[in-house]
Amino acid sequence: MAVDHIRYDLLVRGALRNVVRDVLADVARNGVPGDHHFYVAFDTRVEGVRISSRLRAQYPEEMTIVLQHQFWDLVVTDAGFEVGLSFNNIPERLAVPFDALKGFADPSVQFGLEFEVATEKPSESGDTQQPASPAAADVKSDARRGAQPSRKESAGEPTPEPVAENDSEPSKSSGGAEIVKLDRFRKK
Repeated sequence: MAVDHIRYDLLVRGALRNVVRDVLADVARNGVPGDHHFYVAFDTRVEGVRISSRLRAQYPEEMTIVLQHQFWDLVVTDAGFEVGLSFNNIPERLAVPFDALKGFADPSVQFGLEFEVATEKPSESGDTQQPASPAAADVKSDARRGAQPSRKESAGEPTPEPVAENDSEPSKSSGGAEIVKLDRFRKK
C-alpha cells in the first residue's frame, strides 16, 4: 500500500471542522437563522477545553451542548469558540477548541458531522501513533439516529445525555437517509 505523504485524512478533517467554524461564526454575527439549532459534542479531556469543575465532574469525557435560544456572547476564532450557557439556571462560560469536536448536528435540516478526536497513544517503543482508524470524519444524516450526534459508549458506563441550554428534550426527526462514510472512497 502506498504511503499517504499528503495526509488527505487530516486535510478533510480540517475542512469539515471549518464548516462548523463558519456556521458558528455566522451565528455569532447574525444570530440563529430560522428553525436551525445546533448540537455540538466535544471531548472534555482535550487540551484547551475550558469548563467549570462542576461540569467537568458531571461530564468527564464528553459533553453535548445545544445552541438554540438561550446562549450568549458566542465568540468564534480560528482555533475554537467560547459561549455562555445556563446549566440548571447557573450561568457558565465554555471554551471549546475545534480539535475537541466529536460531533455537530443541525436537526432542523437533518445534517450532521461526526469527528474522530486525535488522541495520540504511546506505543511500546515510546513513540506516538495516530488513532487506529485515520478516517477524518463521517458525514451522517440525523434522520437515522434522531437529533443527537452519536456517542460511543463503554460497557457499564452511562453516556451523558445532551445538555440543552433550555433544559428541554431534543426533538426526534424521522426519515431514512443513507450514511456516507469517507472510508468508502479509499482504496484498500
